[in-house]
Amino acid sequence: MGVKQQICTMAPSNGYYTKSAVLFIVFNRPNATRQVFEAIAAVQPKRLYIAADGARTGKPDDAELCTQVRAITEQITWACEVNTLFRSTNLGCKEAVSSAIGWFFEHEEEGIILEDDCLPSASFFSFCDELLERYRHDSRISMVSGSNLQQGKVWGQGSYYFSTMTLIWGWASWRRVWNSYDKELLLYSEPEVVRQLSKVLPNKYLHQSWVQLFRDLKAGKIDTWDLQFAFINYFNSRISIVPNQNLITNIGYGPFATHTTNTDSIYAAIPLTHITEPLTHSPYFAPETEADTEVLNYQFNIAQRTRDQLPRRRFKRWLKSLWKREKHQDA
Repeated sequence: MGVKQQICTMAPSNGYYTKSAVLFIVFNRPNATRQVFEAIAAVQPKRLYIAADGARTGKPDDAELCTQVRAITEQITWACEVNTLFRSTNLGCKEAVSSAIGWFFEHEEEGIILEDDCLPSASFFSFCDELLERYRHDSRISMVSGSNLQQGKVWGQGSYYFSTMTLIWGWASWRRVWNSYDKELLLYSEPEVVRQLSKVLPNKYLHQSWVQLFRDLKAGKIDTWDLQFAFINYFNSRISIVPNQNLITNIGYGPFATHTTNTDSIYAAIPLTHITEPLTHSPYFAPETEADTEVLNYQFNIAQRTRDQLPRRRFKRWLKSLWKREKHQDA
C-alpha cells in the first residue's frame, strides 16, 4: 500500500487548530491540491492522513502530475503525525476513495474527509469538530456535511439543518457509520430496492433515476463510491447535518474533472462563507425534506422531465376523448 508515517516537529502558529484527524484524498490536480492543502495547513491537524491514487495508464501527463501533487502534501510545517497511502497503480475513483476512507477509519474513530477539489472555509473545521463530538453516539446521524447547495436559503431555526441527502464535498463522520459501507451493495437486490426507494423518493422521476443508478452501480457501469454511501444511508434511515452557510466550494469543475464537468452548474464554485459561532441547535430533529427535494429536482432535471411529459399526456387524453365520441356516435 505504501503506508508510511512521519512526525513533524515545528511549532504551530496562532489560530484555530482543528481537534479532529483529517483525511486528504488527492490524485493529479496540483493547483486544486495546493489550495485545499493550504486550508488544511492553516488549522494544523495533529493527525493528517494523505491518500493518493496512482497514475493512469495511457495518460502520459498523469505520472508527473501525481508526483507534483504528492510533493505539495509533503510541505508540512506544523507539529503533526502524518500517515500516507500512496498507490503505485491507478485504482479508479470507486476503489481508491472508498479504500482510503476505510483505511482512515481503521485508525480513527471519527474525522474529517476532504478531497482535492473541496476547498473549505476556516469555520468548516470548527463546525465539524463541535458536531462530531455532539453527535458522536447518536446513531441517527450519518455525517456532518460542509457544503450547502441552497443558494442562500436558510432552513430551520439553527446553524444547520437535518437532511436525508449525502453531501460529500467536505464532510466528517464516524467509524460507527462507515462500518456499514459496502461499495458493491451486496445486501441489496433490485426488486426490494424498487419498493424501498418509493418510501423516500415519492416523485416518480426521482424514483426512476435512483433505481437506474442502483442498476448501473450493481452492473459496474459507474466508477464511484459515494452513491453507495447515499443508498446505505437511505436504507438505514440515517440523516445528515447541513450547515445553513456554505463552508465548502468545489473548485474542480471543468473538462478535467471526473464527474463535475459542467462549469455552468449552479453548484460550481459556490462562494465560501463563515458560520456564526457559537452554533445554535434546533429543538426539532427532523429532515428538511423540501430543501432536499429542491436539490434533487435540480440534479435530476425534474421540472424539464415533467414538462416533456405534458404533450404526451394531452395526446393520450385527446385519443381517449375521441374514442368515447366515436363509441357514442356508433351507438
